[in-house]
Amino acid sequence: MKDMISRTISWILVVDLGLVLAAFAWFMAAVVGRSMNLNLGLDLWYSLWNPLILPAISVLMAGAIASGVMGWIGRKFGSDPTP
Repeated sequence: MKDMISRTISWILVVDLGLVLAAFAWFMAAVVGRSMNLNLGLDLWYSLWNPLILPAISVLMAGAIASGVMGWIGRKFGSDPTP
């Protein structure tokens, strides 16, 4: 059960990382496009910042911190077999 939950959380974090990287690539392309007077959706990106992108970054950071803490606790109390 613990293994299945761990794999599910890892899968969600991988998908979330993909979303964050795609948002970053879109932002970079839109900024370059704006400097060349091309509309590549920078205003739309800004409108999605609070409801979508910022929570995705927050979930990714919280998941990374939680994973690190769980690994540390597992090693500290000897329940994690990886060194």
